[in-house]
Amino acid sequence: MAVVLIVEDDPQVLTLTESVLQEFGYKTISAATVAEAQAIIHSGQEFDLLFTDIDLNNHREGGVTVGQVLVQSRKDVPVLYTSGRGLTDGMQALFVDRSSFLPKPYRAEQLAEAVAELLSSPS
Repeated sequence: MAVVLIVEDDPQVLTLTESVLQEFGYKTISAATVAEAQAIIHSGQEFDLLFTDIDLNNHREGGVTVGQVLVQSRKDVPVLYTSGRGLTDGMQALFVDRSSFLPKPYRAEQLAEAVAELLSSPS
């Protein structure tokens, strides 16, 4: 069973995302801030994919920061970014290898498909 680290600062969205991914057979680990996500990454806790909102706690590129921290220590883990606002070319340039973007709002099936696609892509 693949494990997904979810980084989302909206408690309702976080709970819904956890439920959706668990329904599709994934185990989840959650963080609500950049600092919590960094602590999980640096703890050595195993996970197979990072799913992060780009906008975290008034940190407009929080999710991109988390992705960059992850790639420094775990280049093998893919990253799925999400946001409710438009994605600029500058933001896209900050994404790590094996990453993708899923715009909000998304349906449960779209999330599950994006996660499955990234997990099956070669490292």
